[in-house]
Amino acid sequence: MAGLDKMKSQILNEAKAAADAKTAKANAEAEEILDQAKAEAEKRRSSISKKSAADTANYKERIASSIDLQRRTKILGAKQEMIASVLDKAYEAVTDLGDKEYFDMVLKLLGKYALPQEGEIFFSAADLKRMPTGFEQDAQQKAKANGGNLKVSRSGKNIENGFILVYGGIEENCTLRAIFDAKRDELSDKVHRMLFS
Repeated sequence: MAGLDKMKSQILNEAKAAADAKTAKANAEAEEILDQAKAEAEKRRSSISKKSAADTANYKERIASSIDLQRRTKILGAKQEMIASVLDKAYEAVTDLGDKEYFDMVLKLLGKYALPQEGEIFFSAADLKRMPTGFEQDAQQKAKANGGNLKVSRSGKNIENGFILVYGGIEENCTLRAIFDAKRDELSDKVHRMLFS
């Protein structure tokens, strides 16, 4: 029986040694898999961290850009309001001129807008009433200087100020509002240079 026990013991020892070897191999493989998983996790964590840092920097840059755009938009709006206010005040100053200054200005405008043709000039009823004596002759001289001829109409037009030139049925609006509106961009540029340069 001792031989059988010895054989049994040898088989058990061999089986235990084989089992220990397989366990050791399995543990080594498990350790290797665990190390690879840790390395992959670290790689992903680093990648996520870098992406997060880049996203944060990009977001901060976009916020700063948006704030700068809003600031510039508000400054531009404020400048445009100031320019519009200056132009409105200039328009009011021109419309509030005394009779002599007003009609002197009208003569200058006639020198600029009168065409070398036969025509008629219309004023508002209020301007016809306050027109200084001798103005019609002065207007005629301006028209002649441009090679034309103008007759002042005695019927008032429904306009606020300035005048309307009529040549062969074609009207040219020379009211102060129309002139200001036509020159608005040019005047805005001049006011901008005066205020902000």
